[in-house]
Amino acid sequence: MTNNATVHDDIMAFSAIIGSHGALAGIDLGTKTVGIAVSDGLRSVATPVETLRRGKFSKDSEDLRTLFGNRGVVGVVMGLPMNMDGSEGPRAQSARAYARNIARVLSLPVALWDERLSTVAAERALLDADMSRAKRAVLIDHVAASYILQGVLDRLGHLKRSTAHGG
Repeated sequence: MTNNATVHDDIMAFSAIIGSHGALAGIDLGTKTVGIAVSDGLRSVATPVETLRRGKFSKDSEDLRTLFGNRGVVGVVMGLPMNMDGSEGPRAQSARAYARNIARVLSLPVALWDERLSTVAAERALLDADMSRAKRAVLIDHVAASYILQGVLDRLGHLKRSTAHGG
């Protein structure tokens, strides 16, 4: 088996490695939690799954290995917290380091995706659903992960349609 445990900023390179079928996982990395979403095998819909409380990386990676293994995940999309001006700060560097470790430990390709405003969009959706503050706090991270993942699924779908039509 080739080593697919790579980290990509380019969604086209990521797409070439993951093939056309199989579930993708989305990760919204926080300082205390990891929000998780997973797509269907045809990669049309991202579904929020759960939020893990961060602990030691070895424990986090085992939890992710089990969760991803049970769902047939073939690649991971992780939010990259960019500054609003497009620059990368300490949180982005931390996310890159986590992505490298996840790729290596789980032997899965990881794509980094600009997550600016994903938490804002998730919060707005939960507010629109008239959820209490306590309920939103529990759901926000894995709903944000689903926004991140859905952005990539939509992009991959667009790339597939463009390629099929010669564009």
